[in-house]
Amino acid sequence: MASTPICFNNVEKFTLKGGLYTSNTEWAPFRLMVAKGDESKPDKKKYRPSQETLQATFTAINAFYKHLTDEEYCYGNPVQIAKKDCRYLIKDAQVKDVKRLTEDQWNFLLEVAHSMADDDSRYERSLFLIASLKTLFLRISEYSDRPEWSPTMSHFWKDNGNNWWLKIYGKGRKVRDITVPPSFLSYLSRYRLYRGLNKLPVAGENHPIIEKIRGRGGMTARQLSRLVQEVFDMAYERMKARYGEENASNFKEATSHWLRHTGASLEIERGRALKDVSEDLGHASMSTTDTVYVQTDDKKRAASGKERKV
Repeated sequence: MASTPICFNNVEKFTLKGGLYTSNTEWAPFRLMVAKGDESKPDKKKYRPSQETLQATFTAINAFYKHLTDEEYCYGNPVQIAKKDCRYLIKDAQVKDVKRLTEDQWNFLLEVAHSMADDDSRYERSLFLIASLKTLFLRISEYSDRPEWSPTMSHFWKDNGNNWWLKIYGKGRKVRDITVPPSFLSYLSRYRLYRGLNKLPVAGENHPIIEKIRGRGGMTARQLSRLVQEVFDMAYERMKARYGEENASNFKEATSHWLRHTGASLEIERGRALKDVSEDLGHASMSTTDTVYVQTDDKKRAASGKERKV
């Protein structure tokens, strides 16, 4: 980590060298932006924190006070009042652009993951992971091995109606069940057979859902992210060679969380009930799903705005 917690440019936290990610000494958790200097002192620069830094600061302090309140060290959380009164924090009412792949881009990515697994069995994990994140709307952390929860194959289960589900420990320390469509079972079976297991899970199986090739046990969120990134990198190179840099650029920007957004957005576009998608996503309310993925009001506003005359 850098010697100071403040930097003046956006830099990657880790750099890739020789196939390994190493800490970037230029990275710092907070960033300042150059503001206009004092006219009486033209050589002296003034700095102000970026909006991202302010938001991160309030988020961290809010979490701290929430812990103090839960442990009864404090009787209330003053952060929301302080955030509301902060004259440096700009209220954001912009239209949100969901970071996702188009259906064509997703199909291309899946095709690349298939070819990587067909050519080298080491990438069977990557194919299964890519298919899981998109189809089951998972966060990368929900497949990771954590002190309080280890995802095992027995968390895939079948009810009396022959419906498959996946039990997930998610955000806010909540356990939820996600619907598992029949189209996904072939990916589950393929990955299990590669590992020398039966085609489908049974109750009581304690095998990690995604395991390390070397060593025992599950994988961390960072290790899983690297598997996803390898497929994104390969998709970028192949699409760039086939269709050009501009068409491939999305794969360079994409993260594992884009797959969750992609899966949910495509399901909503095909007409699946918003309530069902919301519950699979683990959202507390449908309004969150609508705000992030559907943006009904913004679409209506955009449509009505087209009728304006010059």
